[in-house]
Amino acid sequence: MGDPKPHILSGAYRAVWRWHFYAGLLVLPVLCLMALTGALYLFKDEIDAAVYRPYERIEAGQQWASPDRWTAAASVGVGGRVINVRVPDRPDRAVRLTVRRPDGEQRTAFVNPYDSQYLGAVRYGGVTEIVKQTHSLAIIGPWANLLVEIVAGWALILVATGVFLWWPRKREAGVLTVRATPPSARPFWRDVHAVTGLYAGAVIAFLVVTGMPWSAVWGDRVLGLIRETGSGRPPAPAAASPWIHAEHDDHPAGVGWTMEGAALHGGPDSSHGAGGLATVLAAVEAETLPRPFTVTIPTDPSLAYTVAREVKQVEDTRTLYIGADGGLRADIRYDQFGLGAKAFEWGIAVHQGTQYGWINRYIMLGGCIAVWLLAISGVMMWWKRRPPSLSHRRLGAPTAPPGPRVRAAVLGVVLPLAIIYPMTGASLIVALALDRLARLIRSRTAIRA
Repeated sequence: MGDPKPHILSGAYRAVWRWHFYAGLLVLPVLCLMALTGALYLFKDEIDAAVYRPYERIEAGQQWASPDRWTAAASVGVGGRVINVRVPDRPDRAVRLTVRRPDGEQRTAFVNPYDSQYLGAVRYGGVTEIVKQTHSLAIIGPWANLLVEIVAGWALILVATGVFLWWPRKREAGVLTVRATPPSARPFWRDVHAVTGLYAGAVIAFLVVTGMPWSAVWGDRVLGLIRETGSGRPPAPAAASPWIHAEHDDHPAGVGWTMEGAALHGGPDSSHGAGGLATVLAAVEAETLPRPFTVTIPTDPSLAYTVAREVKQVEDTRTLYIGADGGLRADIRYDQFGLGAKAFEWGIAVHQGTQYGWINRYIMLGGCIAVWLLAISGVMMWWKRRPPSLSHRRLGAPTAPPGPRVRAAVLGVVLPLAIIYPMTGASLIVALALDRLARLIRSRTAIRA
């Protein structure tokens, strides 16, 4: 960024510009991937409706068959055990059941609730599950949460350094609008980059911060702090039992971040025999829980069934814990959450574009598009000022000016974010070491030459 000639740029400006350049080089490819998949996930309902249409559209009937016949049909059709059931909110839609096969693979099965006919199955979660796994980088394996935190921290460094570089400094052109210069000129791309960052920077920063609850280090630390201060999930009802951390196979579906992994004992009658799901659904109807909702069927017979309402706005959040005997063990609602949990749940809902309707969705979509526009304009700026030859270990980064005041300017922008996000701090140390090594190698090469 920046049109002024190098000789009139301040040392602090060049130093911050240098780190802005390297931050973009490190994370923009990953951010572009996350922006693309995030934009697709904003339209999850529409994508699912299109993909599931051949299986999900049915003729509305009068009376449902026993829910236990649904699970039997799905178990036979897929060849596994039903772990949760999604009850639709429309009479012309099939029931979705998640079935785990003996090899551990999960499938989404569809059953007609009126006659229990097995309609077919697809890969678990369909297309949007693949999009979600790619968005969270889970496709790369167990290191995904660490990488997400590193990328998120560097993305915030990009935003912070970008604001520093955008600051007008007695320059009026290209600050709030794009100058009328031809696209072939570098000032055009500089203005596109700066103005896009100005208007979309806050949205991008919001998306980054609200996408962090599941990160490995920062997320665990914040979650622990919320729990220690009592501002997370509510205490279990005295008549039920303490919260139990459910094992992987019994993780409740659809309960959100606050209640993730939380389970309760099923009560004195914990047999999951014939009629178990039917009894639970009858209890759900008695509690007038709006559809759609998802019922998690625990593998541990001592645990209660978890029934989570599928919501768009966090204020509608509601989770029931029901024993196999139909007894209500707990009815957890959003207004029972602590302040920390409420803030996180609200942030996730806004992040996913559901909290405030269509305007929420399209503002988040604008942030995703802005990431790509920033990346493209950044590449174009670099291309138009690239070194004559890229073969001498030079990428065209701004030179590193010396001096403690310059280092203080950079650290003043970067260090707070590195402290907040520990993995970003660790990667910053590695980046500083590599930068120092590269400069040392170039200086020695120059002396020999």
